[in-house]
Amino acid sequence: MEALMRMKPALRPGFNNRFYDDVVNGLQATPKHLDAKYFYDAEGDKLFQQIMACGEYYLTNCEMEIFTKQTADIAKAAMQGGQPLDLIELGAGDATKSSHLLRELLAQKADFTYLPIDISGHVISSLNATLPLSLPGLKIKGLQGEYFEMLNKAAAISPNRKVVLFMGANIGNMPLPDAEAFCAELRDNLNPGDMVIIGFDLKKNPETILAAYNDREGITKQFNLNLLKRINRELGADFDVDQFHHYAMYDPETGSCKSYLVSLKEQQVHIPDTEVIHFAKDEYIYMEISQKYTLNQTEQFAIRSGFKPVISFFDSKEWFVDTVWVAE
Repeated sequence: MEALMRMKPALRPGFNNRFYDDVVNGLQATPKHLDAKYFYDAEGDKLFQQIMACGEYYLTNCEMEIFTKQTADIAKAAMQGGQPLDLIELGAGDATKSSHLLRELLAQKADFTYLPIDISGHVISSLNATLPLSLPGLKIKGLQGEYFEMLNKAAAISPNRKVVLFMGANIGNMPLPDAEAFCAELRDNLNPGDMVIIGFDLKKNPETILAAYNDREGITKQFNLNLLKRINRELGADFDVDQFHHYAMYDPETGSCKSYLVSLKEQQVHIPDTEVIHFAKDEYIYMEISQKYTLNQTEQFAIRSGFKPVISFFDSKEWFVDTVWVAE
């Protein structure tokens, strides 16, 4: 029994080794940071749904407007050529926006299979269970895991032309060099003629942007703190979440909106089988970036990554764009 109790966490049944390694490495780094992809456990998914319903969080409404009012044109772009296709959505979430496109493709009798990819098993289970009920005739195969691992898996499922959805301005959750590297790797995983429909949040009034990441109700704060709670739950850490403050900032020059958790006092956090993590008063954990772009930047991203930008869909305020790229 004593030997079992001293067993390293990574050896316990069901333990998430990658989560453990990423958390420990991030908290031992200078500056400290955590990977935003781990926001999305079951509680994180729920909180993010609440964020998207906040009045300040304009991104959801802007992209929803695009996918509800320009659905036929988006479907026409996706169906170009008329051959069978696999519609692959990276970070599918609840598929609320993409459901409009799915419905239109079904109405147009397109020959397609929907392959939602998400790191959250909760999300994939829900989509597999609910979408065939709300969209009769839909062929769906949910894939849980990292984007490119699952994209490779999707490529092995069928030889059909691929149309990749990457919505919600998720590309903005990467620093600029990483975003460009991501686009290049995405191109490497596609064949000429395959397509990407990718959402970018555009630069606008700085007050509008900052309010979206610092809502009055404090839901974004809860969303960030939930990652510390998840580390406590799953890794056995002892974060005192009340001793961390959520701080968001936006730089209109670079277009970078960043969020941090700031330690309110000098403190220590223990994670089993690793060194104690020390926090100085006012030391921060870098949590997330939400990068904003000009339209020209998005076009340059496409060209440098091996894509040809072909058409862009804007909301009525031109705050957001879903742009269509074709792999060359």
